[in-house]
Amino acid sequence: MKRILLNKLLEWKNSNSRKPLILKGVRQCGKTYLLKEFGKNYYEDFICFNFEGNAALQNIFEKDLNTERIITELSVIRKKTILPKKTLIIFDEIQFCNKALTSLKYFCENASEYHIAAAGSLLGIALSKPLSFPVGKVDFHTLYPMSFYEFLLANGEDLLCEQLENLPTATPVPDVFAQKLEEHLKNYYICGGMPEAVSCWIAEKNIEKLDIVLQGVLDSYELDFAKHAPAKEFPKLSAIWHSIPAQLARENGKFIFSQVKKSLRAKDLEDSLEWLLSAGMAYKVAKIEKPFMPMASYADFSFFKLYMADIGLLRKMSKLPAAAFLESSGIFKEFKGAVAENFVLCELVNKSGEVPFYWKSANMAEVDFVVQSGMDIVPIEVKSADNVRARSLAEYSKKYSPSRTVVTSLRNTGGNNVPLYLLWKGFLTQH
Repeated sequence: MKRILLNKLLEWKNSNSRKPLILKGVRQCGKTYLLKEFGKNYYEDFICFNFEGNAALQNIFEKDLNTERIITELSVIRKKTILPKKTLIIFDEIQFCNKALTSLKYFCENASEYHIAAAGSLLGIALSKPLSFPVGKVDFHTLYPMSFYEFLLANGEDLLCEQLENLPTATPVPDVFAQKLEEHLKNYYICGGMPEAVSCWIAEKNIEKLDIVLQGVLDSYELDFAKHAPAKEFPKLSAIWHSIPAQLARENGKFIFSQVKKSLRAKDLEDSLEWLLSAGMAYKVAKIEKPFMPMASYADFSFFKLYMADIGLLRKMSKLPAAAFLESSGIFKEFKGAVAENFVLCELVNKSGEVPFYWKSANMAEVDFVVQSGMDIVPIEVKSADNVRARSLAEYSKKYSPSRTVVTSLRNTGGNNVPLYLLWKGFLTQH
């Protein structure tokens, strides 16, 4: 499956200032697979060393951090010489060996001719011992769950994507394309962007099998909590994580700590929440009252919404039937709105790497997302169907006169109405 980040990896490979790379990302978003495909297709040779449960491998780094010795011993383990510039060395699950993480500093300083890319759980890397992290000596890239654009490519829609890329901004999508895109979007809402889930869905189109895969991913996250978090924090992490769907389902979606567990207050849960955010499993969208730059200066980080990093996992954890997206029943109408918001957020983060804010006025008007695009601050209103009435956006516009506003829904009329299935085009930088 094609991942857009591959282009960044190629830039890294060819850079004269290249440092060892850490590929960050939530568990099971495809980091190891992408690095192996990168090594297979763009290097003469590649080798993947997995540190999880591999004491012999970890011991190589425990002796000392002499890069020449490390390369020699790694070559012996694989029974083949590791060559500078020609062999891609992949350190997988690097969070299980702090000394290997530290070694990246010495490879940067003393052996930069070796191409090393490390992958690991964001939670594990975030919680690594302070002295082990090679600050300033590594390059970073972040891999997210597959975007809707990547989902289209995985479904063989390369030609459709090419046609859409050439479609002028603010021009309605031809109806024949729009119908197909809406069907794919429904499937993406059901499946999400975890590569294993996408692969299962494309091969089987079987919701029961898909849900088994998604549950497996959720179970692996729980195991990650248990592996990396202190024992006393594990119940808190798990409780916050499981509360996200119910909190989003509430009318205004604001995250309330007391709703996680009534006996716990914000100060009891804040550290656990930060770990969850560091793991890339959730996004914290804080409220701003004034959309001025720098936006973080006008944000109230104690007043926020919490979204999940993948809408397939959100659907599964909320026990929302796939039929909710395949039928016109109004039973799940409110929560479908939350799913649409979560989808838009994931698309925005995937495109920019930045988590946006949301705006709320004193009299309860609320705009779903506010993002910075160059010198503009752009408000975005999300609608789950084809309704484009946006009263809150009208109040925002009346108050702040933005140069640009966006309503995203299934409406396909052009102008400032951007269909949900076209967010991947990067409309924020286009006029």
